Parts: sequence; C-alpha cells; structure tokens
Amino acid sequence: MESAEIARRFLRFFEERGHKVVPSASLIAEDPTLLLVNAGMVPFKPYFLGQRKPPGPRATSVQKCIRTPDIDEVGKTTRHATFFQMLGNFSFGDYFKELAIPFAWELLTSSEADGGFGFPEGRLWATVYHDDDEAFRIWRDKVGLPEDRIQRRGLADNYWNMGVPGPGGPCSEIYYDRGPEYGKEGGPVADEDRYLEVWNLVFMQYQLSTVRSKVDFDVQGELPAKNIDTGMGLERMAAILQGVDNIYEVDTMWRILDLAADLTKTKYGRDARNDVSLRVVADHMRSGTMMVGDGIVPSNEGRGYVLRRILRRSIRHLRLLGAGDERYLHELTDAAIEGMGETFPGLRADAAHIHTVIDAEEQSFLATLRTGTAIFDASVEEAKRRKDTVVSGAQAFTLHDTYGFPIDLTLEMAAEQGLSVDESEFRRLMDEQRQRAKADAAAKKTGNLDVSVLGEMLERAGTITFTGYDSVEAEARVVGLLVGGANVPSAGEGSEVEVVLDRTPFYAEGGGQLADQGTIRLSGGAEIEILDVQTPLAGLIVHRGRVRRGEAQAGDTAFAQIDVERRRAISRSHTATHMVHRGFRNALGESAAQAGSENAPGRFRFDFTAAGAVPPSVLRDVEAEVNATLIDDLGVHASVHSIDEARKMGALALFGEKYGSEVRVVEIGDYSRELCGGTHVARSGQLGLIKVLGEQSIGAGVRRVEALVGMDAFKFLARENVLVAQLAEQLKTRREDLPERVSGLVTRLREAEKELERIRSRQVLEIAGELAGGAQDVGGVAFVSHRAPGGVGADDLRRLAVDVRGRLTGRPSVVVVAGVPKDRPVVVVAVSDEGRARGLRAGALVGVAAKALGGGGGGKDDLAQGGGVNPEAIGEALAAVRRAVGSA
Repeated sequence: MESAEIARRFLRFFEERGHKVVPSASLIAEDPTLLLVNAGMVPFKPYFLGQRKPPGPRATSVQKCIRTPDIDEVGKTTRHATFFQMLGNFSFGDYFKELAIPFAWELLTSSEADGGFGFPEGRLWATVYHDDDEAFRIWRDKVGLPEDRIQRRGLADNYWNMGVPGPGGPCSEIYYDRGPEYGKEGGPVADEDRYLEVWNLVFMQYQLSTVRSKVDFDVQGELPAKNIDTGMGLERMAAILQGVDNIYEVDTMWRILDLAADLTKTKYGRDARNDVSLRVVADHMRSGTMMVGDGIVPSNEGRGYVLRRILRRSIRHLRLLGAGDERYLHELTDAAIEGMGETFPGLRADAAHIHTVIDAEEQSFLATLRTGTAIFDASVEEAKRRKDTVVSGAQAFTLHDTYGFPIDLTLEMAAEQGLSVDESEFRRLMDEQRQRAKADAAAKKTGNLDVSVLGEMLERAGTITFTGYDSVEAEARVVGLLVGGANVPSAGEGSEVEVVLDRTPFYAEGGGQLADQGTIRLSGGAEIEILDVQTPLAGLIVHRGRVRRGEAQAGDTAFAQIDVERRRAISRSHTATHMVHRGFRNALGESAAQAGSENAPGRFRFDFTAAGAVPPSVLRDVEAEVNATLIDDLGVHASVHSIDEARKMGALALFGEKYGSEVRVVEIGDYSRELCGGTHVARSGQLGLIKVLGEQSIGAGVRRVEALVGMDAFKFLARENVLVAQLAEQLKTRREDLPERVSGLVTRLREAEKELERIRSRQVLEIAGELAGGAQDVGGVAFVSHRAPGGVGADDLRRLAVDVRGRLTGRPSVVVVAGVPKDRPVVVVAVSDEGRARGLRAGALVGVAAKALGGGGGGKDDLAQGGGVNPEAIGEALAAVRRAVGSA
C-alpha cells in the first residue's frame, strides 16, 4: 500500500466518523518556543490549552513534522529521520477512551477491501498506563484483546504531557508483532524492535499545574472536558504495509535513495559506509524539499540554518559517494516532490521555486566544499603527523572565516577521523572577529577620531541642524576643527581636516545614500574642499576634507555649499530605488523586501530578499512598469509622522533599520510609500529614464539589482545601440537576428571544444598500456607514477589512473598520476584490491603527495584526489608517494 493511500484511508475513515479533515499546518511553527513543527499535535496545541476555539469537536490530519536533535544519527541507524508525517485524530471535549480505542482497532484490523489496513488481530498488542484500569477494560471487554497481550507500563512509556502546565494524561500504545526473526517473545516490554509501535492514543484527562520533566509533575485535578490526541507515524506504517524492513525502504524515501545510488553508481546494501550516506541523502533531501516548500530559505540562523545544514549534509554525503562536483540535488528534489506531491500537491505547484532555492544552495556550497575539504584534510594530516587528537580552533576558524566551512561540518568530519576540535579556541576567535567587525564598521564613521573628543564636541555644540532638505547652501559657524583626531584652533593650507558646523546643508552618508560633496568658505578667507560627510555619533555631522586655500580657524563664520549636480544625481538614484523596490514587490510579492541599497550619482544598487534568481522577463517587466510611472510625472512628497501613524499609512520600513518615535515618510504619488531620511527629486518625471543592468546573488536568499538613471541610463543605451550595430555589421545579419546568430556560433564553438576534449582523452588513455607495462616493483607492489602533459583535465587524470590500475591485475598495485589542468597541480592515486589488503590506502597516499604540492586532498581507499599550489613540486610529490609505498 503506497504512503499516499495510507494517508487517504486514515483521513477518510475518520471523516466518515464526524471528524473535520484539517490540512497540514506549515512546518514553520506558530509556537514561539519552536523553530519547526515537531509533532502532529502542535497545530492543535492552542485548542487543548483553551487559547482558541477548535474548528469542530473532532478533527483529523496528516501533519508534516521535522525533528533534528538526532540529526547526527540519521543514516547510521534505520530508525532516525529528520522528516516524518504524523497521522492523527483529535477530540476536543467530545469522545474519549470509549471511542478512541475501538476506532483505532477498527481501522487497523478491517480488511483493505473495507477501507482498513488489514492487520491480523493476532499480531497486535496494546500497552496502557499501569493504573489505567478503564483503558485496560476497554481493550479486554469491548475490543476483545486477550489479557496476555495487554501490558501495563509506567510514566516514562505511557504518560504524556506538553512539557508545560496544561492538559496531560495516560496513553495507550498499539504494537505490531513482526515475528520471531526480529527478536524475542514477550511483547513490547521485552523487545520493541520485534514489537513495533504503530499508534499512540493519548487520553488528556488531567490538568497539570507544574511540569518538571516527563515523569515529574503535579496533577491539579481532572479536566472538565477530556480530550483525545492520537499519533500514527506514516513512515512506520508504510514499512509494515509495504513489507520492508525500515522507513528508508518505503516508497517515498526509497524513490530518492534509489536515485541517489543510481546517480553515484553505488548499490544499496553492499557497503555499510555507502549505505549511511545514501540514507542521509534520502532523508535530508525529503526534509529540505518540504522545508523550502513551506517558505524556508537557507540562512545562518534559526530554521534557515536548520535547512542549510540539512542540504549541505546531503551534498557532502553525495561527494562521499563519489559525486565529485556533479550537481545532483535538482534531480533528487524532483524525486522528493514526486514522492510527496500526491499527499502535498502544493509541492508540485511550487516546484520551480523549490528548485531555485535548493539549486542555489548546492552551487554555493560545492565551491565551499572543494576548498574547505582540501584544507581540512591537510589539517588532519598535520594533526596525525604530530600524533595529536585535536584539530586546533585556529584551523577550524580559518576554515569558517576564509572558506565558509560550517563549524558543525568540521566537527563531524573530525569525528569521522577520530579527532576532536578545540571548540573553545574557535569560539574565542569568532568573538574576537565580531568585535573587530564592530570596530571596522565604526571606523567608517569615526575615521581616526577619538570618540571621547567627538563626545565633548557634541556636548559643546549640541545637535547639528541639517538644512539640506530645503536648501543647497547655508550660513553657519565652525564649532569644531580637528586634525589627526585632535581638536585644534586652526589648520593651514593643504591640511586634512574634519569640520563641525552648527548647521549644514551637507547630507551625511546614511540609509544607502552617499554623502554630499562641496565647499565650505570661511570668513577669514580659507576654503575647504569637502569630500565626505559622516555622522560618527547621533546628532553630530562631521565634514571631512582638505584646506584648499588660506588658514581655517575654529569660530569662523562659514558659507557651506554642496555640489548641486551631484546632489541632484544622487537624489534621482534614491527616488529610483524606491520605485524599483515597489516594482519588485508588485512583481514578486511583498516578500521582496529591501535588504540594502547604495544611491550614487547616476546609478544605484538595490538588494532585496528572494529565494532565487529573478527571471529576465521579470526584470524587463519591472523596468517597463517603473519607466511608465515616470511618464506620469508623479509628485514626490515628504512628511513627518509618528511611527504608528506611518505604519497605518502602509509605509514600508527597511529591514534591520532602527527608527525613532517620529519618522519621515516619502511618498511618490500613490505608487510608493516608504520611511526614508534621504533626499529625493520633486517629481518622478525628473528621473528621465531607468535602465536595469541585471541582478545577481549576494548571499543565500538575497539578490542585488544594479541600474542606471537619468543621463547615465541614456548614455548606456546609446553605447549599446552602437555595439549592436557593429555586431550586426561584422556578422552580416539584421539586429533582430543577432541572438540566433550568436547562439549558433557559440554552439559550434562548444562542439569544437568537446571534440578537442575527446581527442585529448583518447591520447591520454592510449598510453595506459605502456604505463602498466613499465610498472616498477616497490616492496612487492607494482608501482606506476606519471606526470601528464599540461592541460590534461582532472577527469582524464582519474580515468587514466583507473585504467592503468585495471591492467595491473592479480597483484598489489598503486598508480599515481599528476598534472596541471588549470595552473594548479592535481594528483590522483588509485590502489588495487590487493594493495588495500596490504594496508595501502589511496586517501592517505594522496595526502602525502598533496602535502608536497602545498595543498590537501582526500577520497576513498581505492581512489583519491588532491591538489596544491606548487606545480614545480610534482616530481617530489610522485617521489613522496613512492617512498610511502616502499615503507608501508
């Protein structure tokens, strides 16, 4: 019976008995104490606690669940999994034990033809809480289960609570006897591998006042209305009904596992280590697909980190299976969607989005893995050489900080090598880095100024008045002059200075908008060129520049004037950013939230949240919509409101920004409304033209769009026009035919490159026989070493090593082949079965070679690959492997 059919039968059975079928809730838990829904009853918890009114007195569901506390055990056993489906029926003050137990028995034992699961009655057992005589009697007298198949158990096994004050009570569990081949006689109390739990019936009949642990709580009294909460694990039921030994062999999981084995050319059941990896991939790909389907995207915190860890573990285990740099997650995601899509049809509807998110994470992590694994392997070799059992925290930090290698993956890989990681040192270095990052961020604001000096100046001058919204020039007074961070009375010509005025039209960098530039002329005849403006402390505006003429004096009156053309260009960019933000929200939905920007003269960049790449058609549509709005010449207005008023107006806030009690709202007609402290044009038509250049990823879940505005956009299009004309002339074709013509040229070029690759591969493999014939005897081992000509790829090196090894039959053999595919040396080691029987391991030998090359490497015992940075050391690397074989 397929899993989807099991779910259908369960829901249909209870729907026919007055239960409302409730769709599965999202994996994103409403409960603030949970990252993810981890039990079937979680969505119903508010009903049991009396916080909400239930949808009816009876309900039934198939709930998606994720549990990750035992994620490290997934694959190592056939019992642990991160994703599972929980079938449940619920009663909110309606029926109790007298119906819950017979309902369960009827569904389990009715024939498949009658809509049941067809379990033989003689193979079912039940357990009850040790003093729950009522449940015992129902099993014995109403159901007819023999007393010797009803067992009493204690609090740890047959009592349930939520872990917090609220409803709780005894439970009754139903077990299926798989037979003597699975364990000893004696019922569930004797062997829970043979007697497999299939259904748990929880009888919520008591109010618990204090819950200290699962077995330590205070009972306040009986509930006025008693509830039922049952849970049947769909995967476990499927294993029984499909006649397989464990959950990894049921239809929805096996589909993925079998595909992973096929893609990596392995076979399940032949190698214990490969089996672990195949199970990890099967479980994690199903979990990852379900999480992305519910709107979760990979990130470095919260549930996004859970997803990232699950997907990256899948990728790593595929590499352990020999996938190399091949990208298989797309196909495996298809298998997961196909397996789960019948029960959760939203997966099929959202397939494109799911693929986009998972494909992007795979592409990102493969690059991380290649580099990080090589560095990690070198660290392991170094630790083992020193006869140390600990990988230093500094090495783990380098992997994390420089190569993006997650610490939990480093811990896991170290454990596989029998090593640990100095986590305390790693955490210390991480903390130091965070402190440096804060200091670096502050440096942009404070430069080389002493914060205490700035504080004294702010206290003396008071909050600086910004006049730049209404004017481009202002009369002011110099209240502070600093050179080299020190407060000085004057600064001569050529001096680099920081100037503080009591009022200024200069906009200080902030909110994504670059600072104004311009000139400050002093009453004493000095002139200061202003190149940057910052707010190192709230309320303090510091102008940075150079004294171009005369001597600047503190206390002088000043005439401050900004570069008007630069301000206008920046203001056009800032207004354009607001409009493009609105355009992307209209196209992609309100989830396309701004995550940063930079508004510069004539150009801007806009960062926003999105699960994957934005299709070119969407970019074109947004660009067209915004330019059409420019033609409408909408008025741009700014007004100040309380934060609550602004929210009621629907003004968008930049994620991560902090706002005071009063905020400035910038409105562009009825098209856009945002909280913003920047400068803008008076009307949208002043932007002239916006040209979107393209978009790219700047991190998981965040995209960046770059665009031009005004004359910069016009000049770009003019250059594009000239370029297209030149191409059309050179290719002797019409402009509209250029894409097809260029595509044809690229196709022919790629075909030629492939043919060259095939020729090169044949040439490389032609020497395999000659190399095998020239094998040297090194300590009783047939040893072959070879340096391939420049340009031979890593794949060809592997094929050559395997081919030569295959010709050295019937004796221990080691083949080491090295080359320089792309300016960096690569070495491959292949060891025969007989060689491995002598204790020779390809992974260890390639580590020896890679060390000589200044890098690292790893792989399986029969075939491994490494690399480094020093091509001149290839000869020494080959010799090092020979010495290692000779001394083995």
